[in-house]
Amino acid sequence: MTRLGTAAPFTLLYEAQATAIGGRTGAAATPDGRMRVTLTTPKELGGTDGPGTNPEQLLALGYAACFLETIRLVAVQHGIGIAIDSNVTATIRLGRRADDDGFGLEMALLADLPGVEEQAAEELLQHARIICPFSHAIGSHPGLRLTLT
Repeated sequence: MTRLGTAAPFTLLYEAQATAIGGRTGAAATPDGRMRVTLTTPKELGGTDGPGTNPEQLLALGYAACFLETIRLVAVQHGIGIAIDSNVTATIRLGRRADDDGFGLEMALLADLPGVEEQAAEELLQHARIICPFSHAIGSHPGLRLTLT
């Protein structure tokens, strides 16, 4: 078995694991049984567009949730209240890379922070981008855009 992992040292706080079988048209599950999904390749990628989800949707779900929680953490540190209906929408776009050497992702995060003044909200987004583990794992991805509504 070949293992890929992070080279950066860190103090482990939590570990999640999932196994996929069948690639984009198959299934994935966590060993604890809390999550089991059917994977279906979208029609745009040559699939059947069946009832399952796909890796890009799963990444969007996780990234949106993690980034919103990071905004909440940063807001507490700065004494800013965040409304219960605040939300983050993550858009993940898959395409062929310009160098035609494989595929790439473009990512956009749209944050809706009702009641937070625009300059303060912008500062929250920038601080959250620095400490969010998903953003950190992606690095300074040139395709990541942060937008405030």
